[in-house]
Amino acid sequence: MAALYDVPAPAKLNLFLHVVGRRSDGYHLLQTVFRFVDLCDSLDFESTPDGVLSREGDGLAGLPADQDLVLRAARALQRATGARQGARIRYRKRIPAGGGLGGGSSDAATTLIALNRLWGTGLARAELMRLALPLGADVPVFVFGRPAFAQGVGEDLSAVALPERAYWIVRPHAHVATADVFRDPDLTRNSESVKISVFTDWQTGRHAGALFGRNDLEAVVFRQHPEIAALARSMQGQGVEVRMTGSGSCLFAEFPDAASAGMHRDRIISKMEGPPDAAIEGSWICRGLDDHPLLGWVAD
Repeated sequence: MAALYDVPAPAKLNLFLHVVGRRSDGYHLLQTVFRFVDLCDSLDFESTPDGVLSREGDGLAGLPADQDLVLRAARALQRATGARQGARIRYRKRIPAGGGLGGGSSDAATTLIALNRLWGTGLARAELMRLALPLGADVPVFVFGRPAFAQGVGEDLSAVALPERAYWIVRPHAHVATADVFRDPDLTRNSESVKISVFTDWQTGRHAGALFGRNDLEAVVFRQHPEIAALARSMQGQGVEVRMTGSGSCLFAEFPDAASAGMHRDRIISKMEGPPDAAIEGSWICRGLDDHPLLGWVAD
């Protein structure tokens, strides 16, 4: 039986996120930079001859099969290629759901990439990206496979080179409903567009070491979820720059290396009022990745 085991699906961070407009169909126009980090889900894929798709593992409680992006991705590949094979798919979830880290989108992209390889369907990267977009705005970047400056609704991607960095990622005790954030009448929807060259110059110029831009969703999320705002203030009060990724709830701070990230984490947590787990549900020290781990699995 053909199989692929321990296939990684990395989390992402939005290093900045600007809302620059809104289309007539209601979709928001964004500019952002995606960076992959080494916090990863893992998936196993076993090919079956009967065309049936099945799933098992952790993180599936309360997730109906018809809403599971992994199964939707597998079905999309079957339809697009006429593949007659099925697959048994096993999950090992490490990326927290609903935190703005793109775990579900990453799992879907890994499924497209892995089954394209396992089933021998032979789609190139651009073809897989076309299958990815209807699954969700963040799915294409994981198939793209490189840190990317993204525009539009997330489908217009340009590769960017990013310096070596480590991140302290923190998950508060909060779940953010992304739709509620984008529906909020006070959401900024007219940020000025920036050129990719402005971002890349920032990375290497006198601003190196500081985060570029902002996350336009933060103000709405912080108002809707005071506990996230309180945690951000607590971290910033200890001298680190803090940003929310995506629509939250996860926050992150950027550091030159993992040792520095760990040192600041320990110092900040030690000075928090009350027990740390009262404010923090999860905490990870992660390394920024140069490329997606599966970049070489897909032909350009």
